[in-house]
Amino acid sequence: MRILSKLILKLFGWKVIGTMPEDVKKCIMVEAPHTSNYDFVLGRLAFYQLGIDVKFLIKKELFKFPLGGLLRAMGGIAVDRGKKNNMVDYVADIFNKTEELVVVVTPEGTRKYNSHWKKGFYHIAAKANVPILLGFIDYKRKEGGIGPRIIPSGDYEADFRIIEDFYKDKTACNPEMFNLSPMYRDKNKTI
Repeated sequence: MRILSKLILKLFGWKVIGTMPEDVKKCIMVEAPHTSNYDFVLGRLAFYQLGIDVKFLIKKELFKFPLGGLLRAMGGIAVDRGKKNNMVDYVADIFNKTEELVVVVTPEGTRKYNSHWKKGFYHIAAKANVPILLGFIDYKRKEGGIGPRIIPSGDYEADFRIIEDFYKDKTACNPEMFNLSPMYRDKNKTI
């Protein structure tokens, strides 16, 4: 898959930037911006090219035939969003039971415009004591890959400023649908 992914991305003019740090065996991988179904395809191809076995959380309803087997093979972890589950505890527990695990999360939670990023990715990383790696897709530059590592300090707002600074120049497939957070939006209003 690695060579095939590289060829497909090259054919469409995309370049993969960055690498997985060798000392990271477990992490939350943020993937943003997320405004199109193409984001999943490009991100998955980039992870294949980088040789990273990623997992992703997806609603259990999609694990029925015929998609179920394919989703599992691609790294899907079924989650029941209908029950009153504590997703942070659930995913942190999965981290605690494994030696190596990279879970990709799209904190926007939807491909549509969302005025607030979900904070669960941050709380999972903090509870599981794993770093957050900033994965990205930039349609303007036709680049995707891995950016900096964030170690959750417990100060969400301070850590999120670092995250915002990284993503503020990334161009989404549908830029009008991409929003970093209220903090970023409010900062831009005062400029």
